[in-house]
Amino acid sequence: MDTEVPFLLTGSVDDAGEVPLAGVSDFRGRPVYRTSSGGWRSALFVTVLEIASNFASFGLSANLITYLTGPLGHSTAAAAAAVNAWTGTATLMPLLGAFVADSWLGRYRSIILACTLYVLGYGMITLVSTLPELPSSSLDDGDLSPRPSSMKIVLFYASIYLVAVAQGADKPCGLAFAADQFDPGHPKESASRSSVFNWWYFSMAVGIAVAISVVSYVQENVGWAIGFGSLCAMMLCAFVIFLAGTPTYRLYAPNSDAESPFVRLARGFAALGRNSSFSFGRKSRHHFADEDSTDKVLSDEARAVLRLLPIWATCLAYGVVYAQVTTLFNKQGRTLDRRIFGGLELPPAALQTFGPASILVFVPIYDRVLVPALRSTTGNPSGLTLLQRMGTGMVLSLAAVSVAALVEAQRLETAREHGLVDDAGATVPMSWAWLVPQYVIMGVSNVFTLVGMQEFFYDQMPSELRSLGLALYFSVLGISSFISGALISLLDRVTASGGGDSWFADNLNRAHLDYFYWLLAGVSAAELALYLYFVRSYVYSHKRLY
Repeated sequence: MDTEVPFLLTGSVDDAGEVPLAGVSDFRGRPVYRTSSGGWRSALFVTVLEIASNFASFGLSANLITYLTGPLGHSTAAAAAAVNAWTGTATLMPLLGAFVADSWLGRYRSIILACTLYVLGYGMITLVSTLPELPSSSLDDGDLSPRPSSMKIVLFYASIYLVAVAQGADKPCGLAFAADQFDPGHPKESASRSSVFNWWYFSMAVGIAVAISVVSYVQENVGWAIGFGSLCAMMLCAFVIFLAGTPTYRLYAPNSDAESPFVRLARGFAALGRNSSFSFGRKSRHHFADEDSTDKVLSDEARAVLRLLPIWATCLAYGVVYAQVTTLFNKQGRTLDRRIFGGLELPPAALQTFGPASILVFVPIYDRVLVPALRSTTGNPSGLTLLQRMGTGMVLSLAAVSVAALVEAQRLETAREHGLVDDAGATVPMSWAWLVPQYVIMGVSNVFTLVGMQEFFYDQMPSELRSLGLALYFSVLGISSFISGALISLLDRVTASGGGDSWFADNLNRAHLDYFYWLLAGVSAAELALYLYFVRSYVYSHKRLY
């Protein structure tokens, strides 16, 4: 029977005298042994799948705004808002996926479901991209340019949101399932388990960099259908490889009797409401004369979560800036001279490669050079506290969006000098290299803020609610994407209401992305001031050096 039923250790042994692992089974519910299951062999099957899923995900998202403004005929503002909405949904879906996997499906079956949806989603995207556009003769509004049919647009959005659902089932389970293949109680396997985390993120960055550079080139220079089809083929092959490793996997049963962290938190808020007032930032001490021990524990957990909310809220502006990397930064690059050696022209999305590339370069520098130097100065084993690390990244994101504003102002000035303001398709005589600094600075800021947020929200949660730490981290990026989309839509209507050109006009030579970037810089500066205010009064939950 194909279930994830844990094998309970009964003291039985195999023919070689080896004791089966407790609480672990294979995919048929049978006992498993250390020498014949798990380890690097099993983890590599999972790693291949996750590299492929990230390759496909970024192969789709990196150039999505180009497809929306090109073959689907969206305006710049509408496309940016659509990308932000899809990104926000894809980022928030893992919260639901983690709950379903932990409570019912288990990680193995969640990954199987995700792979099935991936193949269906990318397959549908490939088929939709081959549908013909409406011929100009069928149009009666005076616009002779061909347009996509409404059915093509609907099917495309259905396809990409199917991929978002697949990410919800896959993202919270992939790394955890790979780590499940190592026994944390076994010295050798425990050491290997730590290595999995290090190589996992390195491999992801490599896969993302290759996807952004190679797939985007194929999409724009060979064909969108071939580009999307390569993503589907990649996922199908990776799915087969993952299934091939099934006999070797160690499976843990989901705990259907465990209380949902969301339910537990709701009970905590109810218990807290029956007691005295609460102060953000600093730990509050209360008397619980009329409160039983369970209510006291739940109240303490609720307070711990509430203390994180100001820090969470002041991270949202960072997420809004982060959302521009795959949208407006991309549109900037499309107008520039992107020729490199031999006359080869870079796709705009390929410029995003500088983000993961800067991460690959900077992480060793940070770990081997900056941390030891800061450790000797601050006395902190990590060099910086978690909040200092996050704040440093926020400063860098403010610098990145300010640089983007200055570069965009220079681009507009160059377009005016060469009489290209009214030529929407013209290439502005300005090198693509002007955009490299903003991509690199954002990549370095991610090392500080994104990694810092993951550790901070996980570590500062009560142990019973640590799955909510992941929820807070994902929600920053997801909600920020929705905020970015709503802000762009609002500003597009407001700035075009007087009959003038919108800040996000389809002809970027008449638009003003620089104004939008300066607005984000101002919001980021205000966010940073609020962040510093809340950080000053924040007291860490655990007695350790941060």
